[in-house]
Amino acid sequence: MLHWVNCNPKTLTTSKVALLTTAKASSMTKVGAMLPGKSLSTVLLLAFLVGACSRGGAPPGAAKPPGVPVKLQRVETSTIEDSEDYFGKLEADRRVVLQPVVEGRVSQIFVSSGSRVAAGTPIVQIDPDKSQAEVSGAIANVNASRAALDNAQAQISSLEAERASAVADLELQNQQFTRISTLVSQGALAQQQLDQVTRDREKARADLNAIEKRIQAARASVDQANSTLKQAQANVTLRSEELKDTRVVAPIAGMVGDVTVKLGDSVNKDTSLTTITQNQTLNLQLRIPTARSSQLRVGTPVQLKSETGDEILATGRISFVSPQANSALILAKASFANPEGILRDGQPVKARVIWNRTPGVLVPTTAVSRLGGEAFVFVAQKPEKPQQGQPQQGQAQQKPPQLVAHQKPIKLGSIQGNNYQVIEGLKPGETIVVSGILNLTDNAPIIPETPTIGTGATPNKAE
Repeated sequence: MLHWVNCNPKTLTTSKVALLTTAKASSMTKVGAMLPGKSLSTVLLLAFLVGACSRGGAPPGAAKPPGVPVKLQRVETSTIEDSEDYFGKLEADRRVVLQPVVEGRVSQIFVSSGSRVAAGTPIVQIDPDKSQAEVSGAIANVNASRAALDNAQAQISSLEAERASAVADLELQNQQFTRISTLVSQGALAQQQLDQVTRDREKARADLNAIEKRIQAARASVDQANSTLKQAQANVTLRSEELKDTRVVAPIAGMVGDVTVKLGDSVNKDTSLTTITQNQTLNLQLRIPTARSSQLRVGTPVQLKSETGDEILATGRISFVSPQANSALILAKASFANPEGILRDGQPVKARVIWNRTPGVLVPTTAVSRLGGEAFVFVAQKPEKPQQGQPQQGQAQQKPPQLVAHQKPIKLGSIQGNNYQVIEGLKPGETIVVSGILNLTDNAPIIPETPTIGTGATPNKAE
């Protein structure tokens, strides 16, 4: 006669299990040889029951699992941003390309790429030998010009002395002429003496005129020598500046870029030696649609993010708005402080212009499910009061769940980081499921994990 086998571990005896297991393990060939007909069927059924018990099949009266493990987060009032993203490249506030103003060979490099330098710091030295020789030649020319000027001035001094003597001689001849003329007119002297005095007076006047001309020529020589001296002195200044220019210095404070020359390289005025970038402040050009013109103004906040991520690198503000629009776009410029130097000139970035901030509700993207084109969240709440009734035969009395997940439709706005803006359908203070939503159905029992996750979250409590 066939009897049912109790699979409950509490009632199943060791001897029965051993007997059934032994029966299951026996060779079917051997059993078929020993047991014909119904006996064989009985053994096969016993083997099936033993297999079911060994697989741990749940009895009909066993209690169901109490709920789905989930993580909860309390909905709180957050800041909703009306913003737009733009892409561009940062520009340094000041950037200088260093080029030599003299030709020559690089004899010394004072800095390395990436060094921070102050204004006036030596960067590259170009061989100064040629410039030094030119300075020495210019100085020699100055000395020669000064000597020529001194000679011309000495000649004028000598001619001035001769002129004074000639003036005195002419005065004497004039007096002599007056005296002789009187005596000749009185008949005291012969006409021949008056003629002689007249010739002497004319000669004295001619000598004085000759000296005057020599003095003028000497003064012209002095002017020429003085001009030559000034030109020579200017040439010394020029050559000295060229000598000074053989040492290329930083015109501004900043960071040295890639040094493109090496020792011994020949350079000219078109050679780029390196760059000096002053990146304490960086700018970003933005082209804003004219539809935003009423909101675009100096001081509008701008968040700077990496081109491919959402990490905020810096926060700045609109510093310039063009008074003109071009092709339905307005040129604006945002400025960002960079005291730690984490931003770079030419770095591609994403800029988020924040037009407005208002209070609202944000939920994590992991809390949102979609069905039929609509968005839903699961709200943790107490279950409805169960109806009184007797449990069915073979079923154990179950304890009602503490919380259930109620599926609630919501209307979403734009995405903000890892959160959705909720326009309607959810209020601050409600508690939502933020993980494990794929395992949930409407009003499914849930087991909150502790602590609740999320910004400003607190340990779970039944609402």
